[in-house]
Amino acid sequence: MRRIALLIATTTLGACSMAPHYARPELPVPSSWPVGDSYLRQSEATLPSVTYRDIFRDARLQGLIERALVNNRDLRVAAANIAAARAQYRVQRADLLPNVTTSAGATRADSGSGSTARTSFTADAGLTAFEVDLFGRIRSLTTAAQDRYFATEAAARATRLTLVGDIASAWLSYGADKSLLAIAQDTAASAERSVTLTRARLKGGVAPRTDLRQAETVLATAQSDLAQQTTNLAQDVNALQLLVGAPIDPTLLPASIDDAGKTVAELPAGLDSGILLRRPDVVQAEYELRAANAGIGAARAALFPRISLTALLGLASPALNGLFHDGSFSYSAGGTASYSIFNAGAGRANVRLSEAQRDAALATYEKAIQTAFREVSDALARRGTITEQTRASAALADAAADSYRLSDARYRGGIDTFLQSLDAQRTLYSARRQLITTQLTAATNLVTLYRVLGGDATLDATASGPKPTSDATP
Repeated sequence: MRRIALLIATTTLGACSMAPHYARPELPVPSSWPVGDSYLRQSEATLPSVTYRDIFRDARLQGLIERALVNNRDLRVAAANIAAARAQYRVQRADLLPNVTTSAGATRADSGSGSTARTSFTADAGLTAFEVDLFGRIRSLTTAAQDRYFATEAAARATRLTLVGDIASAWLSYGADKSLLAIAQDTAASAERSVTLTRARLKGGVAPRTDLRQAETVLATAQSDLAQQTTNLAQDVNALQLLVGAPIDPTLLPASIDDAGKTVAELPAGLDSGILLRRPDVVQAEYELRAANAGIGAARAALFPRISLTALLGLASPALNGLFHDGSFSYSAGGTASYSIFNAGAGRANVRLSEAQRDAALATYEKAIQTAFREVSDALARRGTITEQTRASAALADAAADSYRLSDARYRGGIDTFLQSLDAQRTLYSARRQLITTQLTAATNLVTLYRVLGGDATLDATASGPKPTSDATP
């Protein structure tokens, strides 16, 4: 039995692997970000280690994010998936070691002939059909299960990263809708005064009825937008509650986009597109590729014979007190080798299937990198021009406000027609709304950069389970 145990240990530790050597594919994207008029010129060479607190500096937003990391149901699903993948890996890994079982029994027999009944006691331990992993089939399956476990953990980090970005975007959207609501309220109040004045001028015979109707159209438009913005605010709160997974304290909500947008910091993108390899979704795709690569080894090993060992140690005695005495011990050991002589080519087809799955995983991995590159490039293109657009939108709003003040004064003085004042008011309303939209775009662009570049140290630290060894880390 000592020899059998030594054989098991030797074959388990020394099993060869038939999986192809894994080498990380070359990046299917340029080594640096696009350059040109639309892009900012970055000076950093690598992505710094940051946390969401470094980017989202408002304590109210941080409070919402912290609650979401505890209460969000998507994160709970991700945690359950990690636990399931970890358990599946441990189940597969158990096949590398023998399954030893024990049993004990007592039997009393009476032939019915009147002779004395006999009692016997037994105790045994053994292993049944333990596969000696000479060709690495079980080890390849274990490696594949481990890589899928790591992929599941990376998927959970991607979920956390997306959640933080979604909460920040929803929080900023609430601030923008709050600003748009204030603009609608101001415009409605101004339109009310214009309607009152125009109605009085109509009664005095100074203004035509068309002036009154035109003033009423501005008022109705503002009132309609006021109702819409009220709805939008309620829906923003609903969206935040779903993301956070708990009721929202109103004191944690921003008063305006100016109040919210200034608290979001910029994350430098760096020059090297290799930083995309740390994005959780890219890490997940590479582990899936590794698992598929290991699957080829398992399929190849299945083409070779399977060697199994069986051993049994037993004790038997007619008396319980003599069960462990000399002469009660017996053992048996054996081995079998099985090999499929004919299976209609299913074994080799299974190898080709695993190779095709590896090729699909490779394409998926490269597509993940290309998608990440496109997302970062789009965000940088928007970042490179949004500052100038915001400046222009602010200048437009200032000019429109001054134009409306002048036109309204000239109308009240009888110099200009009401139509000119009405056009100026409409232009101002549109310019103010455009400025809010541009400010929201600028703030959410920073959120997008945070999300598409990945690498939040805080979220990585919350990941469950052991980390891969250095030679297996993508």
